[in-house]
Order: sequence, then C-alpha cells, then structure tokens
Amino acid sequence: MSTVPSNARGVIALVPDACTSCMLCVRECPTWCIEIDAHTEQVTEPGARRPKSVSVLDDFRIDYGLCMYCGICIDVCPFDALHWRMAFDYSVTSRAGLVHSTERLASGASESSTNSTMSPTTSNPSLS
Repeated sequence: MSTVPSNARGVIALVPDACTSCMLCVRECPTWCIEIDAHTEQVTEPGARRPKSVSVLDDFRIDYGLCMYCGICIDVCPFDALHWRMAFDYSVTSRAGLVHSTERLASGASESSTNSTMSPTTSNPSLS
C-alpha cells in the first residue's frame, strides 16, 4: 500500500451548505474547470422593509480533466465552502467521469471536516 505524502493536496471537496454561489471560484479559476448553476430566491426577514435576494446553489461541477490543482478556488472562497480532501485514487474509464458534481464533491466533506483547513504545509494526522 502506498502512502500519501503529508504535503499532498489531494482533491478539492465542497461543503454545499457553505456555498453562497458568489462565483468567485469560477471567475478566478485559470482553467475554467468550475461551473455553478444557481437561482435567486426572495427571503423576507422579520422587520425588513422588503425581501432580500439570495443565490441558492443548484449544482456545482469541477472538471478534473481541466483542473490543474492550483488551489486558487480554495484560497478565494470567502465562506470556506471548498477545501482539500486527502484522496488520490479517483480514476475513471471515460472523460465524462472526470466531471464531479455536487453530490460527489460533497461526499468526502464530512470525513474531511476535521481537516478542512488542510494545506500543503499542514501535516495530515491520519498518516502519522
């Protein structure tokens, strides 16, 4: 069994509840590998004069065939909705399989929540 180096970045994971669909990650990605589908809803808060428009995430996709794992999307996310997850074995048999949607990106979010601030300089305690 091979071990993952402590400075490995792994794969990008998503916390859907933290994503506000602000599109910063999409705009800053140098390879344009991130796509977000969202819609706006009117939310009325008690005591407010008028409803507030908020973006609601419908789907978040990353094409790992285009991604160069630079981490800019993680760095620019103001709500920590993106983070590194220590996974490296996600090979597929077709190009379409490299496009991960919300469900697959979020599947490792709960297991990585303890390491959500993992960066290339942070050691992974599970590998010690």
